[in-house]
Amino acid sequence: MPVSIVLLRGINIGPNNRIAMPALRAALADAGFKNPRTYVQSGNIAVGTDLAGSELTDGVVRLITERFGLAVPAVVRSGRELARVVAENPFPEQAAQEPKRLQVSFVEGSLRDDLQAVLEELAAPTERVAVRDRHIYAWHPEGVARSKLWAKLGAKGGLGRDVTVTSRNWTTVLALLEMANADA
Repeated sequence: MPVSIVLLRGINIGPNNRIAMPALRAALADAGFKNPRTYVQSGNIAVGTDLAGSELTDGVVRLITERFGLAVPAVVRSGRELARVVAENPFPEQAAQEPKRLQVSFVEGSLRDDLQAVLEELAAPTERVAVRDRHIYAWHPEGVARSKLWAKLGAKGGLGRDVTVTSRNWTTVLALLEMANADA
């Protein structure tokens, strides 16, 4: 059975949108997902399922709403798509040096044609950004705390009203790829 990765936006950050990962795994198993696993507390889920794309996204979002009373956006990638994200990393040297300073933003929805230029304008001189299809790679060598680029990428609705974005650092991306490949 194929393994898909579900990335929840805004889970367990501060006092809002709190979900215990054991309870989430149990809810997913009860709903028929095979071998649900989570990585850290921020809504990274690997599940075995024949569902894909919006069908899987909608199913997980609906489950979380019904079971936990939270409206949480989600983005889904297949193991194959996640492998492509890793293979197409435009900043491999930076990822090898400090993987937690490389962020990948996973996008659902239509991005504006000039997004690369808009993001480059926001980037500090030491930051790097690359838009690749439904993924945005951003290198933040000084961290994200004062980054205008990160503020745009991390803000709810920062890339458009009908766009869902959730970001993960490179260490997490690699761990999720390993989870996707574990049962493949």
